[in-house]
Amino acid sequence: MEPVRIGIIGGSGVYQMEALENVKEVWLDTPFGVPSDAYIVGTLGGQRVAFLPRHGRGHRIMPGELNSRANIWGFKMLGVERLISISACGSLKEEYAPGHIVIPDQLFDRTRGRPLSFFGNGIVVHISFAEPFCPELSRALYEAVQETGATVHLGGTFITIEGPRFSTKAESHIFRQWGADIIGMTAVPEAQLAREAEICYATMAHVTDYDVWHETEKSVTVEMVVQQLLKNTEITKQAIQRVIPKLTDPRTCQCGNALQNAIITDPKYIPPAVKTRLGLLLDKYLK
Repeated sequence: MEPVRIGIIGGSGVYQMEALENVKEVWLDTPFGVPSDAYIVGTLGGQRVAFLPRHGRGHRIMPGELNSRANIWGFKMLGVERLISISACGSLKEEYAPGHIVIPDQLFDRTRGRPLSFFGNGIVVHISFAEPFCPELSRALYEAVQETGATVHLGGTFITIEGPRFSTKAESHIFRQWGADIIGMTAVPEAQLAREAEICYATMAHVTDYDVWHETEKSVTVEMVVQQLLKNTEITKQAIQRVIPKLTDPRTCQCGNALQNAIITDPKYIPPAVKTRLGLLLDKYLK
């Protein structure tokens, strides 16, 4: 199959674009199990693109139940080098209003118990993660959203909570005191797994609500989130179509070599079964 260089995760209806041609479903199995759904692969703007509904079609998988390792590994199997995440988020700042879009540049992890790495079981890897979102891909995504006419903010700290419940007021106020800008439930571990897989990762975060801290706005509800996401679906589709032509040049960021100086285990001590299982990532450096 022709390699797919661009991936989109999230936004179950986003791949239903008139401009998407030669569409087919690709079901994959990975060393970490089965991804959330089939990858919808098609041609958009002359490039092959793979879409994956993060929570499965019908939104049936909770944030803490997501098999993010399988989802990201599947994109790697397809050949994806750049991955765009479509995500709902709550705002922790007055100026990030519902309907706005944020392209975050920082991440804060408040999840619990999620598998956070492909590695372990005989191999230790410490990736650099000072910049958790790819700056180049984030800038291209920001420009694409700007071109749609939507209100978009470049930069901001995205705090990821375990869920599936929304925040308490106490938590929301503390997150604001910590300096977080937006809040969601899925950026971790996607961002760090993408970095381990040497895939560029950026997020188009759609502000759906003011979480629960705002004194004059209603507290977040599922209905509020869904309504705002539906309103933004067309913006998302337009932005995706506009960003594709910006991603034709080879990557010059560091994401594509993230493992180069990150593998600390002496190769001769890595179990052969682990080398085989993780060959998609390790063969580049161990053969």
